[in-house]
Amino acid sequence: MSEVKAQVRQFIMDNFVMGSDAPAFADSDSFLDQHIIDSTGFLELVSYVEATFGFAVKDDEMVPENLDSLDNIDAYATRKRAATS
Repeated sequence: MSEVKAQVRQFIMDNFVMGSDAPAFADSDSFLDQHIIDSTGFLELVSYVEATFGFAVKDDEMVPENLDSLDNIDAYATRKRAATS
């Protein structure tokens, strides 16, 4: 598992998935479709991604293709980091 996925998974587990009976989710699972994160949580996730990985998420980048699964966030963060290097 990539470091990005591991960090984001831990953030989600700590902030959105409560209790020991919490369902496991795969790296490709949609946070919204699986009811892991709601719309308010999505904004918290964006703030976390910006603070943790050191780049701004533009309004037009706040789309499921970038931020609705661990796989999508990992790919998005990789692209953003490459663009700023």
